[in-house]
Amino acid sequence: MNGLSGARVALLEARMSDEAANLVRRHGGTPYSVPAVRESSIDASESVARLIDGLSQKALQAVIFLTGVGVKALTDNAEKLGREPELVSGLKSAVTICRGPKPTTALTRIGVQVSVSVREPFTTAELLEAVATADLAGKGVAIVHYGERNEALSEALRGQAGRLDELCLYEWLPPEDIRPLKDLVIELISGRVEVIAFTSQVQARHLFQVAEESGRTSELIETLNRKVVVVSIGPTCTAALKSFGVSPHVEPTHPKMGAMFVAMASYVEQHRRRAPS
Repeated sequence: MNGLSGARVALLEARMSDEAANLVRRHGGTPYSVPAVRESSIDASESVARLIDGLSQKALQAVIFLTGVGVKALTDNAEKLGREPELVSGLKSAVTICRGPKPTTALTRIGVQVSVSVREPFTTAELLEAVATADLAGKGVAIVHYGERNEALSEALRGQAGRLDELCLYEWLPPEDIRPLKDLVIELISGRVEVIAFTSQVQARHLFQVAEESGRTSELIETLNRKVVVVSIGPTCTAALKSFGVSPHVEPTHPKMGAMFVAMASYVEQHRRRAPS
């Protein structure tokens, strides 16, 4: 497969950077990895203990998981407290709602069957739809957030849950060293990058934060709209880019990394064929 055929592809993915780079190579491109996000753990022993107590005492009847990282952070904290078996037992008795396959897989690994799965493309709209089917009115509900609070979900549940516990076990921060991101802005504006792939909304925010600090926001917007193929993994990421004035050229039918690179390669190959020689 060579749809990217030598194209230099900027990748902002951090956790799965190796996988992303290999997918670029598989399609004939040259990966340029510049992780735009780091996940920083938060000391949440008290909130995790409260959740386990709530499950054990049947005061919490449902738990909503937004990411696989959140599931792992929860089990890691429970293990440190010496209460992981108690957590797993409580989750098995509760209604579990998962936004996408990653938290589902993480729960399955510890023997917990998922009660309600969110349909694609896994945005807050589909999440709220799934929550509505679970009949949580008057029940005790816990949300294990991703790297920032999902305020829309929290607000919706405040009006119907009898008890709402919110756990923030990690946060999304810019890289400790932002020089590679500054270099990426320059490389993009200078025309030395053909494609850029965004796999989360926070990547877009951090890239534009660096551009603003450098006084190059307008140049970056113009470059991304006119000179670089911008690829977004899904609707949430696309909405974030549009809020900065950038309209992605490619968004896969399914919001998954493999599908994203197939769509990317196809678009680039077709775009090159249409370009005047």
